[in-house]
Amino acid sequence: MKAIVVVDNNWGIGANNNLLFHLPKDMQFFRKTTTGKVVVMGANTFRSLPSGALPKRVNVVLDDSGCKHPNTISVATFAELHQTLKQFHADDIYVVGGATFYKLMLPFCTTALVTKVNANGNAQVFFPNLDELSNWQLVGSVADVDQGHDIAFCTYVNNDVQTF
Repeated sequence: MKAIVVVDNNWGIGANNNLLFHLPKDMQFFRKTTTGKVVVMGANTFRSLPSGALPKRVNVVLDDSGCKHPNTISVATFAELHQTLKQFHADDIYVVGGATFYKLMLPFCTTALVTKVNANGNAQVFFPNLDELSNWQLVGSVADVDQGHDIAFCTYVNNDVQTF
């Protein structure tokens, strides 16, 4: 299982249930990476999607209210989520948010694909700072510019993956 996220200089990921930046190159990377795969998210992230379920992907939503979301596999508990995700190959599963859900799932992720934006997005919610976590190691980074922002597509690996 992998996490995929875009963060600002403070590891911020969102404000008012929205992304901090509109970055076409990052969105293209996200689409290319997750199309044909399984995207797993919390209910708030699903509600923030402008068109509902992401097309050409299996959308799995954890919603402890028991709400069933259109065009998704909706689960109410972590145990249900675990059972559901066992149906898929771990390398095809991408955790896509939000903040609370990332914190829940990050220990089970082998890899984190982090797009770093060299800016302060005035975030309200944050992704764990992988540079400060001893079990996470930066193994690759590719610099680019997107909408006038310096960005870096970074790959981190988890050297202490917990069993899911």
